[in-house]
Amino acid sequence: MNITRENIDALNAVVKIDIAKEDYSAKVEKILVDYRKTANIPGFRKGQVPMGMVKKQYGKSVLADEVNKILQEALSKYLAEEKLDVLGQPLPKQQDEINWDSDSFSFEFELGLSPEFSVDLTSKKAITHYNIVADDKMIDEQVERIQKQYGKITPETEVKKDSEITGTFKNEEKEIDNTLTVTLDQFKGKATEKKFIGAKVGDVITLKTKGLYADDHELMNALKVPHDDAHGLDIEVTFTINEINSRALADLDQELFDKLFGKDGVKSVSELKAKIKEDAEKQFVQQSDQKLLNDVTEYLVDNTKFDLPAAFLTKWMQVAGEKEMDEATAKEEYEKSEKSLRYQLIEGKLMADNDLKVDFEDVKTNAKDMIKMQMAQFGQLNPSDKELDDIAARVLGNQDEVRRISEQVVSQKLLNLYKEKANIKAKEMSYEAFVKEVYGDK
Repeated sequence: MNITRENIDALNAVVKIDIAKEDYSAKVEKILVDYRKTANIPGFRKGQVPMGMVKKQYGKSVLADEVNKILQEALSKYLAEEKLDVLGQPLPKQQDEINWDSDSFSFEFELGLSPEFSVDLTSKKAITHYNIVADDKMIDEQVERIQKQYGKITPETEVKKDSEITGTFKNEEKEIDNTLTVTLDQFKGKATEKKFIGAKVGDVITLKTKGLYADDHELMNALKVPHDDAHGLDIEVTFTINEINSRALADLDQELFDKLFGKDGVKSVSELKAKIKEDAEKQFVQQSDQKLLNDVTEYLVDNTKFDLPAAFLTKWMQVAGEKEMDEATAKEEYEKSEKSLRYQLIEGKLMADNDLKVDFEDVKTNAKDMIKMQMAQFGQLNPSDKELDDIAARVLGNQDEVRRISEQVVSQKLLNLYKEKANIKAKEMSYEAFVKEVYGDK
């Protein structure tokens, strides 16, 4: 067997594999001998079929199978030994119909090679890492929400400014039919509030969706429509009032504190506010870190320059999926996925350059931490190591979960790297200011 490589350019190569008779003849002969022992051909006893007849009936298919096995093994071994970092999979070059009566065969494979590049984390302009704090306004609003949630409900005959209104949004054309409880301060405009004041159970109020809520996400949740449908939605919906209640605020006393945090977990309003602040800011860290991860990723993709073997990858996409694509569709799919592919290469380069690895213990530890948090939400604060190990073993028995958790571990390792080496500036602000700066007034 002889293997040669022609480098077309830095990103494309062709590997040629020449297979000679001595590479396959012994294996083919052995398989045919085994076939002869078991062949069941009318007119001959089992094991007594002439070898010539066995070769005539099975020879070419056995030869083709064996050559293909040798070919795949040789190509895989060659790529590993030569340390060739290929993108996609090698593509066999089209050739005329193979003459299986020949003693030797030649096959060619196109390769798309991974580009060589370096990654610079030190951007000229510093990337912002937000330190989001729970300010007094947010904490006071959360205290009031808790008081409302645990307050006494009293039925009302008509809607007042502070009423809780349960009703159903409907629009037949868009198949909207969603029942929920709202308060008037959730709506964006005063005009909407005026339509509700004085209304009674059974009344039907017609509303325009445009400008009904401050942002599309609130509208999406209220109407239970997909995000894309909620964006810019401008239709009329009806709201049928089913129930009107007022809610007296619960007293901020020990009975309420014990309901929220267990006996004597919190003993004063100041401790309650401190607990709310602590819990909120833990969640804010996740949002802040995710924003930093997204921003650094965007920076790296935009500023790490390298070429890709686009023509090869487009051709590979044509045949890589379950259904073969035409050239135009494959080109469109490549353009959609190019940014993602670039980041995968950048991510791999960062992991290699900084010796970042993900092993099974990392995945298992992450899974146990996730399980521990979920159990805490249901009041199980001190699970045993055996409980955690048993649940983690079940979770990690699912390959999709292993893949998902592994991706989380990679993201965390990269995030730690960015915090250490990227050009980052800290910026402290309230959650309200963070949402306004990052997402605007949508």
